[in-house]
Amino acid sequence: MSGMHVETAASKSFRAPADTLTPAQRRYGILPRPDLTWTPEVERATAHLYERVKTIIPSVEWPFFAPYVKAINELKAQRGAVIIAHNYQTPEIYNCVADVVGDSLQLARLAAKAKEDIIVQCGVHFMAETSKLLSPEKTVLIPDSRAGCSLASSITGADVRLLKQKYPGVPVVTYVNSSADVKAETDICCTSSNAVQVVESLGVDRVIFLPDEYLGKYVASQTKVKLILWKGHCEVHERFTGAELRAYREADPSVQIIAHPECPPDVLAEADFTGSTAHMIDWVKTRQPKRVVMVTECSMADNVAAEAPKVEFVRPCNLCPHMKRITLPKILDSLLTMTEEVVIDPAIAERARLPIERMINLKN
Repeated sequence: MSGMHVETAASKSFRAPADTLTPAQRRYGILPRPDLTWTPEVERATAHLYERVKTIIPSVEWPFFAPYVKAINELKAQRGAVIIAHNYQTPEIYNCVADVVGDSLQLARLAAKAKEDIIVQCGVHFMAETSKLLSPEKTVLIPDSRAGCSLASSITGADVRLLKQKYPGVPVVTYVNSSADVKAETDICCTSSNAVQVVESLGVDRVIFLPDEYLGKYVASQTKVKLILWKGHCEVHERFTGAELRAYREADPSVQIIAHPECPPDVLAEADFTGSTAHMIDWVKTRQPKRVVMVTECSMADNVAAEAPKVEFVRPCNLCPHMKRITLPKILDSLLTMTEEVVIDPAIAERARLPIERMINLKN
């Protein structure tokens, strides 16, 4: 996370001395902790939200979640905040407190359009950085700055500079799953939704594609452009195997298998459909398969199941430990204390913003 730090004063205490307050805390103040008791009032206030998740969150668990859901929704209105959440967030976050949900590309675009002054990023740190890069005048909070990413950690800005020395004049395409420091050395960013389009938009024969090796191999299979790859991997998707998927199909030949392009090639070879999280969700909603194996982070299957109750989801459950650092209690504390605030070195931010804007401004 070179180039980014987070302001954490009072993240554990609600009565910090004035001289330790972050800029956001001085501007917005620190609010007292609400009562989080399960009461009939809380039950009534959240009943419509529980209807969305009742098939995936047991009723015995709702009395724990509901007081947080009610408090967060009231507090974000009081703060003038928007909560944006990635598709990998847990159902109680994704369905009950998030205002905007989507994949990396959707969140990048919507973060830039947010009218609210405060953005709470329920995702990992590179997503929070992206929100800050696109909305530098806004306060961007991440409930837990330790929510990292194995792909983002696999490469540094110094690594990219060395690659550019080795391949002079070759443009650099960088997956958004990367730090601001890496984006600052990049010509244009991409997501799994638009990677092929981005690579071909440059009109060259060869590009440096960073940092996901498996996504790069998938893109290379879809274009004539030669890709120079980096050996970065997603710790969730790299654990899936083709043999695992063949076993599912042998058990039920009618099952449909859809996979994220961050998976290894032998996994994609077994899939009936390969696409980004947004494309996978659209595929399920449109096709309404009787039974589907969704090969990605398993919370997404829970979220899609809430919207597609007739589809049976077989869950090869690989959890992202970083995404799971974001919880309702941490979101509440983030809004109460205005932490952890994302701050990016202005010199890095100015250069890192350009490749993201180039990606967003590409015509579909």
